[in-house]
Amino acid sequence: MGLPVLQVDAFTAQPFAGNPAALCLLERAGEAAWMQAVAAEMNLSETAFLVPRLTAGNPGGFDLRWFTPTVEVDLCGHATLASAHALWEVGRLPAGEPARFHTRSGVLTCRKDGAWIWMDFPASASRPAETPAGLVEGLGLAPSVCPEVVARSSFFYLAVLGTEAAVRALKPDPARLRALPVVGVIATARADEGRPYDFVSRCFAPAAGIDEDPVTGAAHCALAPYWSVLLGRTALTGFQASRRGGIVRVEVKGERVLLGGQAVTVLRGELV
Repeated sequence: MGLPVLQVDAFTAQPFAGNPAALCLLERAGEAAWMQAVAAEMNLSETAFLVPRLTAGNPGGFDLRWFTPTVEVDLCGHATLASAHALWEVGRLPAGEPARFHTRSGVLTCRKDGAWIWMDFPASASRPAETPAGLVEGLGLAPSVCPEVVARSSFFYLAVLGTEAAVRALKPDPARLRALPVVGVIATARADEGRPYDFVSRCFAPAAGIDEDPVTGAAHCALAPYWSVLLGRTALTGFQASRRGGIVRVEVKGERVLLGGQAVTVLRGELV
């Protein structure tokens, strides 16, 4: 019998939207090279590997690792959301029990609230930064157009643009962005008046093998504290304006951020 694998679209309630992740449900940890090969075969922005952890003979959550098609990463929101959704859906966890994941970024927990899943992640405060060489060209901005603010968080450069339309219109150059000394670049702006969300974003991570990520939970760990200060509220809604698109609810709680999203399974199968 093969190893169970699911594909889940995260940060969406509709199939074929949001950000797809593959989930491999293992009984024991696999070799890193094998997991990387599986992730390359899945060819999605992330493939997650889950292994149940026992503590003194009792369930102690799950070890969780994330791989892009080219590298292992330290933090991934959409594949964590997809993992919790899958565990509840296949009965590995009772519906009312929180999902607890042991990861490179510490212990991450998820809880279900109706159709929404809420993840407790570390906040990633950004600090003002000089505009690095290649950022403006890498985002496809005209030389006369510069970001209003450039900041840097643990994993990303944050480029704040003047309008939602400017974010949506970007035509990035992955080769230029790949040369920057970060995992990825987030472009963001305040949402147009009347939108059902507060800010928009797009996220580009060619250095990790992802030219544009459809919906990025880790990016919202930086976006949430930034926009919370600017807009004067701790609870906000973001829309990631990729081709697939997705909604991320955020709530800033000190040095933590709650990320809320929905998910839907689109494929179940086996690795043979």
